[in-house]
Amino acid sequence: MGERILIADDEPNIVASLEYLMKREGFEVAVANDGDAALKAVASLRPDLILLDIMLPKKDGFEVCQQIRANPQWQGVKVVMLTAKGRDTEVTKGLALGADAYVTKPFSTKDLIAQVRQLLGLAG
Repeated sequence: MGERILIADDEPNIVASLEYLMKREGFEVAVANDGDAALKAVASLRPDLILLDIMLPKKDGFEVCQQIRANPQWQGVKVVMLTAKGRDTEVTKGLALGADAYVTKPFSTKDLIAQVRQLLGLAG
C-alpha cells in the first residue's frame, strides 16, 4: 500500500489514537501539531490524504484547507476535516473550501477507516 496520511491535530490523545489506527491499516503516517506545520508537511511529504482538525494553533483547519486547494500542485491531496465543530455552518464552510469529507468527533474508527479507504480509492 504505502499511501501517506498526514494527521494535523494538536490534541496528543487524538493524534496517538489516529496514528495507531492508520499505521495498523498499513498507511505511512506523519503528524503536524499546528496549521503552519501542516502546510510545511504537505509541501515536503506530499501526503495522499490529510486528517485535518479545524481548531489548530497558528492557522486553523479552514485556512489550511483553503491554502491546499489554492495550490495547483496539491490538487490530488484528499482533505478530511476531523473536528468537534459539527454545526451545519461549519460543515458547509469546510466542504465549500474544498474538503473531501467532514467527520465530527467523537467518530467511529470503523467509519473513519472506510471513509479514508474510499477517498484513496482502496477497496474496503
